[in-house]
Amino acid sequence: MDVLSQAVRDPGLPVDVRGQLRLDLGLMLANQVGDLAAGMRELEAAVEELDEVRPALASRAMVALAMPEWPTGTLAGHREWLRRAARLAHVGGDDVARAAVAANHASLAVACGDPQARELVTALPVDSPPAGCREHAARGLCNAADAALWTGSYQWGRELLSAGLDLSARIGASYTEQTAEGTRLLLDWWTGQWTGLGERCERFVATMADMPVVAADAHMVRGMLAFAQGDWTQAVHWLTALGAPAPECTRMPLAAATAGALIRLALVRDDLPAAADQARAAWTAVADKGIWAWAAELAPWAVEAVARAGDTAAARRMVAEFIQGLEGYEAPAAQAAIAWSRAALEECEGRLKEAIGPYREAAAAYRKLPRPYAWALTTEGAARCSLADDAPDAVARDTADGVAGEGRKHVQTVASLRRCVEEYTELGAVYDAARARTLLRSHQPPEVRRPGRPALDDQLSPREREVAELAARGLMNREIAVVLHLSPRTVEQHVARAIRKTGALSRRDLLRTSASAGTG
Repeated sequence: MDVLSQAVRDPGLPVDVRGQLRLDLGLMLANQVGDLAAGMRELEAAVEELDEVRPALASRAMVALAMPEWPTGTLAGHREWLRRAARLAHVGGDDVARAAVAANHASLAVACGDPQARELVTALPVDSPPAGCREHAARGLCNAADAALWTGSYQWGRELLSAGLDLSARIGASYTEQTAEGTRLLLDWWTGQWTGLGERCERFVATMADMPVVAADAHMVRGMLAFAQGDWTQAVHWLTALGAPAPECTRMPLAAATAGALIRLALVRDDLPAAADQARAAWTAVADKGIWAWAAELAPWAVEAVARAGDTAAARRMVAEFIQGLEGYEAPAAQAAIAWSRAALEECEGRLKEAIGPYREAAAAYRKLPRPYAWALTTEGAARCSLADDAPDAVARDTADGVAGEGRKHVQTVASLRRCVEEYTELGAVYDAARARTLLRSHQPPEVRRPGRPALDDQLSPREREVAELAARGLMNREIAVVLHLSPRTVEQHVARAIRKTGALSRRDLLRTSASAGTG
């Protein structure tokens, strides 16, 4: 970078040589270093220097500027850069330049959910004789795979990723292989393949330490895992610190998803002003870009944050804008998120009965994708609203013989909530399991202690185990109190008893000792 930066300032260099060096510098700044603003400036300058003398290289710079993931620019602007690049590549008759245009045209179409995207991906020159064409085809396949995952087309994304990695390995495109590994982490996060995922993220971040843009996928996934596991301190570190790129240097879909996670964290901590401010800022960024499929991981939390902060009119406008922005596009994850956002808004406005339907619609969509964590969250939402809307004597009717009507509905709702707890537990989502278990406990008949059942003097009670798990993962007493609907004082007593019973040396040590302490 230092060599290139000095070279492009040399007035004695021929303009075409300087333009080519500037193109290389711009690509390195944007794709690897993460200084997107500087990279875009260099690429735009390269276009000016190369446009007349090296049209094929000018086309390559335009193709880079057409990449929609950059936080700068709009969808209309990216399409215009792509149109100009296609014209130059056609005039110059350069097959490699045309392949570069085709790769970015395909990935842009996939990112938007364009119905013609599959046709464009199929047309990529994977068998073209020039090696440069195959390199762009490999890049196009891997970029299309990443874009497909953000739209929620997980099976297609998996197929594209496999094809892209295979082609990259055959032609020796190591950088493309590295970026595709980050895409694989995203795929496993969304589809619930969480075993060992945190460790894989950490290894990838360490390997890509000098390329924060490439490592950004792993940062986000690791932070999301930490949140679900109840380790909120680590979640913040992975999402915002520890080398994670700043929002202005992060690809737009990642920035929107990361904002969604941070908004959710602020909501859990009841910091409504911070949640709403971040929601508005992230929403504006997505709206300015114009690719609404990328709001899928942001919308439910952003709508909830703005509504809970008291501006339900703005929240309703957000939902309407989301729906309108997706018209004509195929983005199943975003469509599921629309239903989730509608449900969250109805719940925030106190229309619990009206929220149940959209929650169930979202849950059905997430199960089909499949996305087990999102399915559990939305199924829990439907159960929460249904139970809160139940008649006061519903629990009593559940215990009677011949349950019918509202009582049967209550039984079914409790059963669905129990399945959420099981899904969270299987995933390792400790925080979510504890929250759902608390809701479940408050809406099912109390357990009657059987005669002769041993006391819990030396064993952790179920509640003590829940508190111990959350405390061991770094949550403070007041945060645990919010999750489990307890007073901070009660949490303090549970932590003290858990430490005494397990012999733990600290709150962190409870994670190790509680595993062998057993429960009554």
